[in-house]
Amino acid sequence: MQPLNQSLELDHKYLRRALELAQKSFGLASPNPNVGAVLVDSRGEVLAEGFHTYDGKKHAEIIALEQAGKNARGATLYINLEPCSHHGRTGPCADALIQAGIKRVVASTPDPNPAVSGRGFARLRQAGVQVASGLLEEEARPLNDAFAKYIRYHLPLVTLKAAMTLDGKIAPPADDLISAPAQGAGGPTGGPTGGWITSEEARAHVQQLRHQHDAMLVGVGTVIADNPLLTDRSGLPRRRPLLRVIVDSHLRLPRESRIVQTAKEDVLVFCSFAEEKRKQQLQQQGILVEQVASAGPDGRPDLQAICGRLADREITGVMIEGGAMVNWAALASGTADKVFFYYSPKILAGTGSVPFAAGAGFRPVSRLKSAI
Repeated sequence: MQPLNQSLELDHKYLRRALELAQKSFGLASPNPNVGAVLVDSRGEVLAEGFHTYDGKKHAEIIALEQAGKNARGATLYINLEPCSHHGRTGPCADALIQAGIKRVVASTPDPNPAVSGRGFARLRQAGVQVASGLLEEEARPLNDAFAKYIRYHLPLVTLKAAMTLDGKIAPPADDLISAPAQGAGGPTGGPTGGWITSEEARAHVQQLRHQHDAMLVGVGTVIADNPLLTDRSGLPRRRPLLRVIVDSHLRLPRESRIVQTAKEDVLVFCSFAEEKRKQQLQQQGILVEQVASAGPDGRPDLQAICGRLADREITGVMIEGGAMVNWAALASGTADKVFFYYSPKILAGTGSVPFAAGAGFRPVSRLKSAI
C-alpha cells in the first residue's frame, strides 16, 4: 500500500492530466461538456486516455475503457467531471465503469446539471466503487462554466473581453481611425500613437479565447470602424465554425465588409428594425438575419433576448469583443458573466478617445455574477 502523501501526489498528477485532456475538447465538444479521462492500473501505470468530442459521441471514460479493454479491471479512473448516470445520446457511463470492474474513481467536479448531479457518484458507490470527488475542483470548474450555465439556465456564458490603455481607453478618436489599418482583437491605436493597443502575445492569447467559445459578438459600429474578420485563427480544430454575431439595430452592416464577403452561414445579425429589401440582400450573401425586441427607447436589440436565441442554436459560450456601447449594454443589462481585460502601458489622452464602456446613464445593474 502506498503512503498517503504519495497516493495524493499521484492523484494530483493523473487528475491534472485529465484536465489537460479536457482542454482538447474545446471547440469539439459543445454543447456537451469538456471532459478528459485517464485510466491507471494498480502499479501507477497509465492504461488509456480519452477526451470527449460531440461528433464522436462516446464520452471520455468510454474511450479510455475501450482502449484499456480487459486491463481496465481493478484500475483507477481520473476524470474532471462526474460520470453520467442517465441515458442521453449514449448510455450511462457509471454503469459502463461498474461493468468494466473499475475499482476507484477520482473526479474533480459533480455534474452541474441539478437534475442528475451526484447520481453518478451514488451509483458507483452503491456498486462498491471507491469515489473521491472535489480534488482540483477550482482548476477544473472553469473548463465547464459555459456548459454549466447552458444546462442550468438555457443561456450561454458571456465573456466580455477588452484591450485597454492605462487611461481606460479602447480606441483613439474617430478621426485617428480613418487612416488606421484593418483591426482585429486589441485594435491598433492608430493616429499619432500608432501600433496596436496590445502585444503580439496578447493577440495570440485572444485567438485561444475565441477557440474556447462558440460565438463572438460585436456591434455594427465595430464592423464599420475596423472591418474585422472575427474568426478563430488559433489553428486548433473545431467541429463548427465560430459563429460571428453582429448587433445591428437598423441593418447598417456594409455589404462590402470582410465579414459579409466571407460569410458562409456563419454570420448572424440581430436587428430591431428590418427593412425587407436590405434583409433580403444580406441573406442572399449568406448572412443570417433575426429580428428581436429592442431593449429601450434607443431601439437597440435586447442582449438578453439575443442570448436566448443563441442558446436555441446550442451556443454555450459567447465572447463579446465590441465597442463602448456594446460593452455598456452587456454590463448594464447584466448579460456579462466574466470580464477579461488586456492592459497596455500606453496612454490615449485627448478628447474623443473611446472609453471601455459608454452609454446613457451607464451604471451596471449589479456586480458581475457567477455563471454557476
